Amino acid sequence: MNKIVNRVPINDLSRLPTPSPRRLAAVTARVIEQGQFILGNEVEAFEKAFAEYCGSGHCLGVGNGTDALEISLRVLECGPGDDVITVANAGTFGSVAIIAIGANPVYVEVEDETGLIDPNAIAAAIRPTTKAIIVTHLYGKIADMDKICPIAQSAGIPIIEDAAQAHGARRGGRHAGSWGALGCFSFYPTKNLGALGDGGAIITSDKILDDRVRALRQYGWTERFRVGHSGGCNSRLDEIQAAVLSEKLKYLDAMNSERRRIVEAYRVALNGLPIMLPDSGEDHVFHLLVAQHSARDQLQATLDQFGIDTDIHYPVPDYLHPGIRKRLRKISPLPRTERLMAKILTLPCFPGMTVAEVRHVTCTIKAAIGGAGADK
Repeated sequence: MNKIVNRVPINDLSRLPTPSPRRLAAVTARVIEQGQFILGNEVEAFEKAFAEYCGSGHCLGVGNGTDALEISLRVLECGPGDDVITVANAGTFGSVAIIAIGANPVYVEVEDETGLIDPNAIAAAIRPTTKAIIVTHLYGKIADMDKICPIAQSAGIPIIEDAAQAHGARRGGRHAGSWGALGCFSFYPTKNLGALGDGGAIITSDKILDDRVRALRQYGWTERFRVGHSGGCNSRLDEIQAAVLSEKLKYLDAMNSERRRIVEAYRVALNGLPIMLPDSGEDHVFHLLVAQHSARDQLQATLDQFGIDTDIHYPVPDYLHPGIRKRLRKISPLPRTERLMAKILTLPCFPGMTVAEVRHVTCTIKAAIGGAGADK
């Protein structure tokens, strides 16, 4: 193998084929000319378009994805003394939101192959103090909502979907975010549907919940300068980001298809080797391509040596973070979660990634784990 001159990035937003920088510049110029920048026509237009795209009755733009989770928990009246079931391998975002409202994260195990929340573990963790379940569609794949929803429904516990990595993913034709009481999205620039800065949204088909979200995202106002709901905050999607998102939404399905095409190229090239790639289908939009390999650290070092950027999403269970650990009432290690987190490795996968880059990555992996066909 020869070292590559230009590194293969794990992501490169400058290469996104659509929409063009010129088009995005025109969109932002239009907003500037209109002179309205917060909760105006552009936000309303995007909220309507995204709700229709997701098959949801309502969409409310907020400041970011973590705000979306926190506001959703407040909307469901979660608070001190309440338990919220979640996972410990999803980057702490759910944990941060749960702790911010004074509730207690209850971590449950995940499935070995997907890293998604285990429906059976949810059922076993439900207690009288359980107030909500956060289901994270990790890396872009929808969790097994066909099993999860009946469990939650029979217990009378609402589901909050963390769909921050799953824009456009579908299961049985139904979109991520539309299964639970509330669906939360992030529009951080690296997301499949990314803004040019921070942004987020909450979707729901429940008008009562929609009204609560609408109030809580802006101080708890039920009318101007009248606080009708406690727990409000200042978390609003701005007009420029909304206009950009409306434009980029037109290309979301095509970009997701491009991600799947790249993953399929990986799959063909690495077939038969001792590295696990996730299954591909409409229920996975590959926000991240996360593989599993028993000698992960060694493989990562080799890829770095040959100019290939990788990452680990995520390296430490939530309950081992000092700032979270001290807020937990009980700490129960999750052996399956920890074993999985020791094997995962995020490989480059993004719209605009070249055939040559994919070949370089796969050939390097082949050589590193005993296969043939390394770059000459």
